[in-house]
Amino acid sequence: MPGLMGGDSEDGPGDGGPVSREEFAHALAALGGFEPSPAVAVGVSGGGDSVALVLLLRHWVAERGGSLLALTVDHGLRPESAGEAAAVGRAMARLGVPHRILRWDGAKPSAGIQAAARTARHRLLGAACAEAGILHLALAHHRDDQAETVLLRLARGSGIDGLAGMAPVRADGAVRVIRPLLRFSHERLLATCRAGGVDWIEDPSNSNPRFARARLRAARETLGGEGLDAGRLGEVARRAGRARAALEQATAALLAEAATVHPEGWITLAPAPLRAAPLEIALRALGAALAAVGGPAYPVRDEALERLLDGLKDGQGGAKTGATLGGCVVRMRRGAVMVAREPVAVTERPTVAPGGTIRWDGRFDLRVSPGHCRPVTVAALGAEGWREWAGRQAPKGVPDLPVPVRETLPSLWSGTDLLGVPMIGMCYGFDADGQHPVDRARFCPLSSLGRPAFTVVSDRDGII
Repeated sequence: MPGLMGGDSEDGPGDGGPVSREEFAHALAALGGFEPSPAVAVGVSGGGDSVALVLLLRHWVAERGGSLLALTVDHGLRPESAGEAAAVGRAMARLGVPHRILRWDGAKPSAGIQAAARTARHRLLGAACAEAGILHLALAHHRDDQAETVLLRLARGSGIDGLAGMAPVRADGAVRVIRPLLRFSHERLLATCRAGGVDWIEDPSNSNPRFARARLRAARETLGGEGLDAGRLGEVARRAGRARAALEQATAALLAEAATVHPEGWITLAPAPLRAAPLEIALRALGAALAAVGGPAYPVRDEALERLLDGLKDGQGGAKTGATLGGCVVRMRRGAVMVAREPVAVTERPTVAPGGTIRWDGRFDLRVSPGHCRPVTVAALGAEGWREWAGRQAPKGVPDLPVPVRETLPSLWSGTDLLGVPMIGMCYGFDADGQHPVDRARFCPLSSLGRPAFTVVSDRDGII
């Protein structure tokens, strides 16, 4: 009986044979956006799906004169994980594929461990790609993973965005995450490994009933008997993805008209286009502004967005005095909707060596000048810091910024001594002696406004 982990695929009813190079090349061509000699990284857990992806990518990049780098994240959650990561490295060496192990260090949460591990994995993989100068990061999610994702989100009451499942292409900072296996079943990927004469590691968490995905796999026969097989759920995701793309395009058009992004890390929205837009599009635009300023650590529920938008439209609900949501302060300022970082939410105080770079508060790319004699602390400027800095300047040199923006600017400190505020009066030259580049900070939110950087929907090609 067909189910979540089997059943009909786009490749033909009951076809459990290996994925051919031609099929895989067609799947990548549908994603598009590759340079003539593509440099690709691939996340490899050692499981059959990711090993099959390495086999397929190895031939694909070789035919095009490209390069492939395999990346394995050792989460350190099981005693044997380090040995398994090393075994993956040896397997990659036998295939002639360069390999790196990325370790998730530090304390692990006691709850929500899978979500935390997933976040850490994406962060480590993205950083490794950026370090290697690689744009494309390939992940091995397949048709059955997509079906499970749709079911999980359906159970949680997700809307269009959730039911669209995993996109085959999405931008993650400077990295282009691709999922070229979404049209192929798990069984076909295992057959690809067998045909290539390579083994794989079975992750015990895949069958651990503590996790929702494992419980769904255990129920696959019942679900398949009711018509909820992987093929049907994939169709749900494809259609929802098409609707999501249309909503994203309309939201991008509204933001292009209404939003102004300020280099100090805040956004203003013209209220007239926001009021005139359909409710769903206005909510998405407001949510995008909150995500860009507040960061992904502060997801906002639909109900809270609706209350905020209602308050902004009628001038009530804290719209004049300031509401806080998603790590942001939102209020009307000089006829526009101001979205600024909430001062109490900015708590990072990292120490950075001279010449070092850092991503601060999830919003700013900051570089400390090598001209400093010792490491400096990066922290929010705060009210006292603003008064001290402004007192050093000529009146014309003090910008007219909202109070929350002033207090959340990145600033450099040595103990209690304020060294500077790189965002204000920022230049890109050298210090007075002409020896060292000056301190620099650039607002670069992880969640962009505007259109997605890469195509996420192609109904013609049958991808999400």
